[in-house]
Amino acid sequence: MNNKTLTLLGFASKAGKLSYGMQKSCEALKTNKTKLIVCAEDISQKTLKEITFFACNKNVKTVTLNVTVDDLSAAVGRKCGVISVNDDGFAQAIFNQEAMIDAND
Repeated sequence: MNNKTLTLLGFASKAGKLSYGMQKSCEALKTNKTKLIVCAEDISQKTLKEITFFACNKNVKTVTLNVTVDDLSAAVGRKCGVISVNDDGFAQAIFNQEAMIDAND
């Protein structure tokens, strides 16, 4: 499991640097606040397709974690399957952590 990634998301949540859910993430994308989109693996294909489309239009990377909505929600303290990371430092750290995990698989 992505324990370090979930910890980073928890820190970002406490720092107020996240937008939770599809609607708030899309709003953050429209206002150019979003630096990275993070999704749980068990969100619907429609939701994943839509958020990926919006993110691609704004040149924002999307990461799908190998965790469920429940695991992601527990890490950030709110029920959600899509999260917008609105801080460069947290976004880069999360993206790099996921790249390291993918490289080791």
